[in-house]
This record gives sequence, C-alpha cells and structure tokens, in this order.
Amino acid sequence: MSSSTFPPPWLKWANKIIIGLQRLGLPFGTMHLLTVPGRRTGAPRTTPVSPYTVDGQRYVVAGQVDGDWAKNARAAGQGVLTRGRRHETVRLTELPVDERGRILREFPVKVPQGVTMFLKTGTVESPTPEGFEAAAPHCGVFRIERL
Repeated sequence: MSSSTFPPPWLKWANKIIIGLQRLGLPFGTMHLLTVPGRRTGAPRTTPVSPYTVDGQRYVVAGQVDGDWAKNARAAGQGVLTRGRRHETVRLTELPVDERGRILREFPVKVPQGVTMFLKTGTVESPTPEGFEAAAPHCGVFRIERL
C-alpha cells in the first residue's frame, strides 16, 4: 500500500458529471458536494464526497491523505456541504491517525459503493472493515459539524 496513491484518470470526468447532476438538484447515490476554498487562490473547489454517520457524528473520508481536497479542507477548516438543493456550512476537523481506524472500519458497511475506488487506487488492500482500518495512515478522516 502506498501513501501516495493516484486516482484513476477517468475520475476527474466522473466527478464533473456528479457535480453537474448535483447542481441541477439531482442527488446521486450517497454523494454530496463539498466546497472548500483553495489554499492558494481562495477560489471555491468542489468535490463529491459520501458523508456517513458513526455514533451520531458525521464523517467524510479523503482517499488520499495528501490529495488536493484534503489539503484544502485541512487549511480552511470549514466548507459547504451540498446535496441536491440543500446547502449547509460545516466545520471540518481532521482526526489524528490513531482515531481514524474506528471510523474507517464503518466505511465499507455504510458506503459500500465507495469501496471500489479505494481498492482501485491501492489505498486499501482488502474491502473489509479491517482493511479500511489498516489504511488509517493513508486516508484523511474529517468530522463534519454544522456551523
């Protein structure tokens, strides 16, 4: 497993389609849009994410701890979460590595359609809760709190 995995080349286009559908007010699966300011330009940057709840708290996972959206979220500490036509301003707090495993264990159960992407990028080696827990050093996990 590499700490510097790369998304498949088609992901950028798939994300654009998902973003377009969401902006038309058509939710797609469990996906929401997360918009955060770019850390260099301050311009809004949007990516599809799949928030899920563990013990009453919402989380979102970055498949690459050093991916652009994770870096932007880390720097901004907040963003706008959108689903269809609903928007909410949220605080994004990254969990330390030793707290990520428990949350990541729930990902394959709560967001099963997202598992394939983690496998394809090499972020996880096994689609099991244990496989996701083992990926804690390689994934960013952010707690989402409404502002």
